Amino acid sequence: MIGTHCKSCGEYYFPPRTLCPNCRRTGQMEEHKFRGTGTVITYTTIYSATEDFERLTPYNLAIIQLDEGPKLTGQVVCSPENMKIGMRVRPVFRILGKEGERGIIYYGTKFAPAEDAP
Repeated sequence: MIGTHCKSCGEYYFPPRTLCPNCRRTGQMEEHKFRGTGTVITYTTIYSATEDFERLTPYNLAIIQLDEGPKLTGQVVCSPENMKIGMRVRPVFRILGKEGERGIIYYGTKFAPAEDAP
């Protein structure tokens, strides 16, 4: 998970930004690799989804605050019964979907409960 860090004010951003919203033109942006660990701020469980995501139901979507500060929306791969606000999560590399007639698979980051860490 690559984002940016402003060396002028110390803020972290995900997704990456070319300009710091706080410092504007005086900000000095640098690339930052996030650890991906964070805390679930709020979540919802999807039980009825569009055709593209129907096979995944039920699935959990959460707003996660990364340890470095930014908040993002991500899927948490665990049973709905195990979801809770305040839960620690870690990044996992998973299939995000398939597209086209040939079924090209694309991958990306989802999240899992941190206590499931190997």
